[in-house]
Amino acid sequence: MPKNLAEDHLSRRGGAPLKVAIAVAVLGVLGLLIVDHGPWNKPKVRPAFMASYSSTGESARAAGAKVMPTEPKLQVEPEPPVPKPVHPVNPPP
Repeated sequence: MPKNLAEDHLSRRGGAPLKVAIAVAVLGVLGLLIVDHGPWNKPKVRPAFMASYSSTGESARAAGAKVMPTEPKLQVEPEPPVPKPVHPVNPPP
């Protein structure tokens, strides 16, 4: 009986899905490497002395945005409207 099982495994075919999956994975990895690390995707970092604005607010004002401070929070926040917890049937001793 073991001889039949060994012959079965040797004559078995059907590696096509595995080959297709490997090909898709390889093409996916190559695609990611090309898109993410290509020569057109280099960061354009400028040194600090070349920057036009020193803060986000300055650059926003230069673009025409109106910069306003955020509203201050209340000293005591109100309790959020959540249901009260139910007391257990048998309280611990």
